[in-house]
Amino acid sequence: MTSDSGDTSVQDPSDPTGSSTIKDPDDWTTGDEPATGAQLSYLGTLAREAGRDVPENLTKADASKLIDELQGESPRAQDVPDVDDQMKEPPD
Repeated sequence: MTSDSGDTSVQDPSDPTGSSTIKDPDDWTTGDEPATGAQLSYLGTLAREAGRDVPENLTKADASKLIDELQGESPRAQDVPDVDDQMKEPPD
């Protein structure tokens, strides 16, 4: 959902309560700060699995975007069950 104020946050479709939103990293107020240790650690794991390098001096926003990109390439992320599959009733 986008408002006239330029807010590009959208409702998180995986949140059944509707209480959280997903905000574009480019709109984060802290997006220009250096990537966190947790982001860099996770990026290192994903990049290693994808056979890629992690660029130096990433911002929080750039690290978030790269995490999203590498998750699509990682076999680890592909093994995560689909949320829709988890919502189905188990067979009798």
